[in-house]
Amino acid sequence: MEIKKITDSAFRKYGRVVQGIDFSDLVEAIKKETPLPEGVAYEPSVKVLEETAAAKELQKRTYGELPIEVGYCNGHNYKLNAAEYHRNSEINVAATDAILIVGMQQDITDDFTYDTSLMEAFLVPAGTAVEIYATTLHYAPCSANEDGFQVGIVLPAGTNYPLDEAHADWEDALLTAKNKWLIGHAEGGLDAGAHIGLVGKNLDIRE
Repeated sequence: MEIKKITDSAFRKYGRVVQGIDFSDLVEAIKKETPLPEGVAYEPSVKVLEETAAAKELQKRTYGELPIEVGYCNGHNYKLNAAEYHRNSEINVAATDAILIVGMQQDITDDFTYDTSLMEAFLVPAGTAVEIYATTLHYAPCSANEDGFQVGIVLPAGTNYPLDEAHADWEDALLTAKNKWLIGHAEGGLDAGAHIGLVGKNLDIRE
């Protein structure tokens, strides 16, 4: 799979590099205070990350003073497995090199299927933060090397927490957590009840 740079013009429809914020203390906290498992671990809110100067700047400037949560997605992964989207941008802060596989919400069909051949992969270098637009399909980052990845995940507070009620109609059926619409792949190993709508290959960055 071709891995492009986030400076490539092809990335512009999916997101942008966040400028003007020093992410060094957040990157250091991610590397020192969060685990790096053999699989993939996600935690939506981690106090030590949210107390960094970078997190405070992101809340003030990037999210226009809205309450945010700062967590992490770390581990070892090479496959797409699923695609999700939110009603807002997500900031990914790469403490290590990481690869994002992304697509566009506009290409989801009326019956909520999506062809994985439309997706592209981009390398996010360590120390870099990217804004992933609300209309960008994404999921867990992929490993840029055998050492795995550590990526800070910034979202509006409450995102990815358990739902308060059942959702079953139309797009609601894709909701698996608060502010998280998910389309899974049959080979992605998702929990029972997840909407399986990704068609085509379960993309692997090694291929």
